[in-house]
Amino acid sequence: MKTQGFKDLIVWQKSYSLVLEIYKATKEFPKFETYGLVQQMRRAAVSLPSNIAEGYGRRHKAEYMQFLSMAYGSLAELETQYLLAIDLNYMEKSESIGALLKEVGSMLYRILNPLKT
Repeated sequence: MKTQGFKDLIVWQKSYSLVLEIYKATKEFPKFETYGLVQQMRRAAVSLPSNIAEGYGRRHKAEYMQFLSMAYGSLAELETQYLLAIDLNYMEKSESIGALLKEVGSMLYRILNPLKT
């Protein structure tokens, strides 16, 4: 099935779901983190589907891969911040966030590093 747009990409759909989960999880962070870790996590999360969408919209493979690479970097940043939030006791470990981080990471890795035959 041919994609009609970036919203058809499963990696975009999963990363969008991750953004929603991060927003829910960071609602309960301490108020003094509103402009610190909360903002950092939300920005990193939002950049995932945003970069995937922008790269898709560029319509050139090299640019698309560059934007997917930026999304992969944002994912690593978000995972670091997620672990930090857990260690600071701002949130409990979340199975849904953990699963989405892993799944989106695997998808991006496979797109960026296809198997050579």
